[in-house]
Amino acid sequence: MKLIYNIQDKPKAGQLIIFSLQQLLAIMTATLVVPVIVGNGMSTGAALFGAGIGTLVYILFTKRRSPVFLGSSFAFIGPMSTAFAGAIAMSSPELGYLGLIIGAIFAGLVYVVIAIVIKIAGVKWISKLMPAVVIGPTVALIGLSLAGNAVGDLMKGNVAGVDGLPVASPLVTILCGLVTLAVTILCSTYGKRNVKMIPFIIGILSGYAFAAILTIIGNAADLDTLKVIDFSIFNRLLVDGKVALTTFFAVPDFTFLTAVKGFSKLDAQYLGSVAVAYIPVAFVVFAEHLADHKNISSIIGKDLLEDPGLHRTLLGDGVGSMVGAVFGGCPNTTYGESVACVAITRNASLYTIMGAAIGAVIVSFLNPFIVFVNSIPSCVMGGVCMALYGFIAVSGLKMIQKVNLEENRNLFVVSVILISGIGGLTVTFGKVTLTSVACALILGILTNVILGKKKEQNES
Repeated sequence: MKLIYNIQDKPKAGQLIIFSLQQLLAIMTATLVVPVIVGNGMSTGAALFGAGIGTLVYILFTKRRSPVFLGSSFAFIGPMSTAFAGAIAMSSPELGYLGLIIGAIFAGLVYVVIAIVIKIAGVKWISKLMPAVVIGPTVALIGLSLAGNAVGDLMKGNVAGVDGLPVASPLVTILCGLVTLAVTILCSTYGKRNVKMIPFIIGILSGYAFAAILTIIGNAADLDTLKVIDFSIFNRLLVDGKVALTTFFAVPDFTFLTAVKGFSKLDAQYLGSVAVAYIPVAFVVFAEHLADHKNISSIIGKDLLEDPGLHRTLLGDGVGSMVGAVFGGCPNTTYGESVACVAITRNASLYTIMGAAIGAVIVSFLNPFIVFVNSIPSCVMGGVCMALYGFIAVSGLKMIQKVNLEENRNLFVVSVILISGIGGLTVTFGKVTLTSVACALILGILTNVILGKKKEQNES
């Protein structure tokens, strides 16, 4: 793929702001959803701040050579809930916030240890253990495993029947999502250079405008089926019904501010439960880290596992995750949405990633922006995600283009990964669950190793 902007290319100031905003929009919804799912008063603004800071740390460790954004990791939702559950059982909600930070440190240290091992042993053994025939379908699986989320969002507005609010017709929400998708596709395919660089921004704004028009008509005609957007969400900008300073600016509720109050209740038993919850998941997320970096490497035509090196990307991810959790509570991970955005726009400029990270830090203090993003209907983001997740899947399939699938060994490896992953195979050990992607990758590695040894025996 020919890039419009390579890693070290710097767009003009005005373009850089727009490109950075697009990256930010691509990752923002998922980043904000994690603290909402975990609950317990976690701040979405703080999570966004943590993602921005974590990404800047990652960029520092990778010597500004890897165009990847880190956002809140869905894989750690279970461990985060466990940290809160244990703290609530001890009648100390503040301890839960401390547990979030300690857990992220445990997970980050796993990355640090793996990075040290890779620095000493090199990365060739990883390439041998996970060649294209293994990593390609795994990357494809990451996109395919998210397909249900995109389609599910496509059928929802952000007026979801809560507190008596009406539910928009699925036909209407699907139409809004498809308008978003169509505009995104047309801009990316037929638009002039500047338009091709920002298809997601144009697509989201077009879908939002279409949904807003339908909602206004629905409100005027009292047709619940057309009410896609809940405009009452903007009441959050008012204080006692009036505009105030906090309408525009508000300091997020950083995790460490509450966590310091939990030290008095910290004990070895709680510490052990957090470690058991977080450490195994870190190994699962390592597989996703590797797959994402293999994917972005194929897109930019440069092997990031060699330069800046897998040990550096792991250190950046691990330390960035620790730092991000101190502020936002959520461990971070490399985002497939960010990688797909690079692929579709052909903009791998690290300045864009840095701009998005700095933008995340800034907008975490800006209430109007956070509220606006929260007001974007799920169906609009679902339309965008159909393209984003699809590109992740296609990027993985492109990795196996040169793999000989006429050979049974390769055919079985790809088959095992795709069927186990798409089928949703998961394995649970106590409180730890291996995701379908992790299970598929492990089965793929085992199949490849076993058939590889069999091939060696036949040749000898």
